[in-house]
Amino acid sequence: MKSLAERAVEVLTTADGRAKCALSRAHAAEWMAARAAGTPLPVGKATPPDAPARPDQPELLDPRDVPRRRPGSPTGRIALLHAVAHIELNAVDLHWDIIARFTDHPMPLGFYDDWVKAADEESKHFNLMCDCLEALGSHYGAMPAHAGMWRAASDTASDLHGRLAVVPMVLEARGLDVTPGMIDLFRKAGEAGPVAALEVIYAEEVGHVAYGSKWFNWLCGREGSDPKEVFHRLVRHYFHGSLKPPFNEEKRADAGLPPDFYWPLADSIPNRT
Repeated sequence: MKSLAERAVEVLTTADGRAKCALSRAHAAEWMAARAAGTPLPVGKATPPDAPARPDQPELLDPRDVPRRRPGSPTGRIALLHAVAHIELNAVDLHWDIIARFTDHPMPLGFYDDWVKAADEESKHFNLMCDCLEALGSHYGAMPAHAGMWRAASDTASDLHGRLAVVPMVLEARGLDVTPGMIDLFRKAGEAGPVAALEVIYAEEVGHVAYGSKWFNWLCGREGSDPKEVFHRLVRHYFHGSLKPPFNEEKRADAGLPPDFYWPLADSIPNRT
């Protein structure tokens, strides 16, 4: 029987996006079925690749070289959907990577339940974005994408606390800030498909940020450290740049992120009278 860690590596080493997500969802279903039956699959151990397999397209560029398109145009909206698809595909790999890479840390099975569920949902999100692109006559890989998406994973490859702080609690929390504006943009353009897809993503990403916050606080509690102090130290160490307001404080609170975690890391703090 293949362990969960071995299944994670299978996903990470599958290049095609649709195939990666199909395998991700199949492995997630098997894990969840076994858990529901009271016969959990072994977590096991495996060696994840330094970077996940990727299809030949899209071409991956330095963030500074990715063409900027105005989101108010049809081409710009397609580019925005393509960028979201790229983010979601990386999120699939990030969640399977945290499962495979940190098996030397003794964690409850609930830790694996959460990240398997998150990986399954990110796989669904990638497929939703691909469906939207194809409905508009495009596809994932049709335009260049950001090459820096894996940097947070590489930087935190040996630090579980750092991975939780930077990926779900910073990068995915940023998605909570910007997704409502994207939904409004597509709603004003009368594009119901992307609106529905982004609303699914928005609702489910709250849970992914919450998993990060939960397990980060759990780790800090186990070792008797102050989560807020550790979070500030790790984000300043691993995250390249400052956090950018405005913040979606309501959804961040729903995900277990209080304002005193992120406001001290903001690049500017306006007068909040």
